[in-house]
Amino acid sequence: MDRYTIVARHAVHRTSADPLEPLSVGNGEFAFTVDVTGLQSLPDFHADGIRLGTQAQWAWHTAPNPQGFALADSYEDYETPEGRTVTYATTGADYSDPTVTHRAKEARQWLRQNPHRIDLGRIGFVRADGRGLRVSELAAISQRLDLWRGRIESRFLLDGTLVEVATTCDPELDLIAVRIESALLARGDLAVAVRFPYAQGDWSEPCDWNSAALHHTEVSVRGRHAHIRRVLDRDVHHVGLTWSCGAHLKQTGPHELVLRTDGIGALDFTAGFSPTPFAGTPQTVQETLTAAELFWAEFWATGGVVDFGDSTDPRAEELERRVVLSQYLTAIHCAGSTPPQETGLVQNSWRGKFHLEMHWWHAAHFALWGRTSLLERSIGWYERILPVAQEYARVQGYAGARWPKQVGPEGRESPSDIGAVLIWQQPHPIYFAELLWRARPTRRTLERLAPLVFESATFMASYASWDPRREQFDLGPPLASAQERAFRARREARNPAFELSYWAWGLRTAQAWRERLGLPRISLWDSIARGLAPLPVRDGIYVELEHPVTLPEGHPAMVGALGFVPDTGLVDHARMRATLRHVLDRWEWDETWGWDFPLLAMTACRVGEPSLAVDALLLDVPKNRYLGNGHNFQRPRTLPLYLPGNGGLLYAVAMMAGGWDGAPEGPAPGFPTDQWRIRSEGFSPAP
Repeated sequence: MDRYTIVARHAVHRTSADPLEPLSVGNGEFAFTVDVTGLQSLPDFHADGIRLGTQAQWAWHTAPNPQGFALADSYEDYETPEGRTVTYATTGADYSDPTVTHRAKEARQWLRQNPHRIDLGRIGFVRADGRGLRVSELAAISQRLDLWRGRIESRFLLDGTLVEVATTCDPELDLIAVRIESALLARGDLAVAVRFPYAQGDWSEPCDWNSAALHHTEVSVRGRHAHIRRVLDRDVHHVGLTWSCGAHLKQTGPHELVLRTDGIGALDFTAGFSPTPFAGTPQTVQETLTAAELFWAEFWATGGVVDFGDSTDPRAEELERRVVLSQYLTAIHCAGSTPPQETGLVQNSWRGKFHLEMHWWHAAHFALWGRTSLLERSIGWYERILPVAQEYARVQGYAGARWPKQVGPEGRESPSDIGAVLIWQQPHPIYFAELLWRARPTRRTLERLAPLVFESATFMASYASWDPRREQFDLGPPLASAQERAFRARREARNPAFELSYWAWGLRTAQAWRERLGLPRISLWDSIARGLAPLPVRDGIYVELEHPVTLPEGHPAMVGALGFVPDTGLVDHARMRATLRHVLDRWEWDETWGWDFPLLAMTACRVGEPSLAVDALLLDVPKNRYLGNGHNFQRPRTLPLYLPGNGGLLYAVAMMAGGWDGAPEGPAPGFPTDQWRIRSEGFSPAP
């Protein structure tokens, strides 16, 4: 297959500025997002669109906590079906509730805000007098994201003079390399400014530009290299700048530096970021450009590939564009050493914290696309916080490890009236482990990941409660289902369809891991997997919860019981087919999210409806919009990009092209054969 042609025909090319369409370079651990100048010169223009950012997986800040707030300050008591009292971090949401103490309210706010992800700095063009550029001053814009080489090439006219910029990111280091050519540099009419903000726990904006006294920027210059030590309260990190001959760096403010040339019309510079001081010789721009080119050429030349070029369905080209760009975006934003936030390394959402129920959507697809190593990077984080998850379960009186929902790198749960009682992230480590085992079926894989699998299953078994009256195991209360719409009824909610199916699959898979290791099965796990409550049905179709009744809005999570979850035998295929059609005909799409559409496509695959799978992926509804830069748009300002949609799309397409356990024989079993001519290679079948 001609992989280069498939990738190259979807290179992003822009001839005008759009606040929703900045471009990024990155490597999974670090990303740098730029405007049409190839740098971050127009932040105000992007303030109401997709913001410009410089972020790394390690870059977090914690504000002072003089009152010693702890998660226990937000605990609220709940009663389980067995009559036990269990604490959840849900208090303080209703600030008008007179029963909630002032300390609980303040603790909730601090704990949700901290830690928060930081923006490492803004690097952009400025005029001779230090004034920033305005988008109205730019003409003849031409910007191209070269996917095969991993670089952004930008051209524009400023004052009638051409400016050319090449921007890339090193594939291993948290470092950008920039090459600029323009007569404006030689005349002194154009320079590059580097500015550093303080950090704040705002929901989506990490930069505080008005608190200069609260942080410190210590600059040491030696030759054509500057070492910058950044101090934000107790958090310290380092920035290294290098530049080409004929340029000089000047500090123009407490947190601002300007790089100018001395009568030369070209400037090369690198900017590296690190949690520890730099050592060794700084890398050059050319070395970085070459390293990035080699990395991305290998990335595209290996792993899965799918070609829609021979298809006659008019939607095929758009689907291929989404697939190609989603591979790039998830590789640079979702393939780091920690689970990503839902907006990746572009801008903050939920203060930069990551949501463990979303990690599956961000990263599971890597295993099916033959890029298991990109999924494996973040598994070590689960191993590191396993003691935290075990303590979380112990405090509630459960065995095993209970994985939190909304967390920072330390793994501490955030108070939330939804997140604290959400449960569908609990089997995810088992799913990840199974994907890694299928890719690398070795004793080493089993021994490394068995603690995650067994501790997850132990909690799942401990969480299920026996109802002697109905002689079944129930899930909840309390809980919030994946749909999240009934969270106010969390004290009564029970038996969500998706979670019941996922629980059964997870426990059975954990038993398979015990057998692979030569260990005896655990009878309780078998009893629970066999004895779980039946999936709730109403009017002949599966519904979200046994109780309470929910409306047709939000996530149509019940379809995930057969689709996301492999076939457990608990789901009636005909009923699920009817449920899928009901959702497609009657759902309130304005209330959905980007991963709901691949969720529907995966179910359509497993119930033998390939035409519906394609229709679901390409539904023309607002939350299924993919911008010109490939991002899945959700809503203005607070969530203009949404990477779970991109990752979910890739998982669904991998199933459709590469198959799944029990799929029909033949190529591309998840695509219809009338107008779709699919060529693919390099895929692993889904479980």
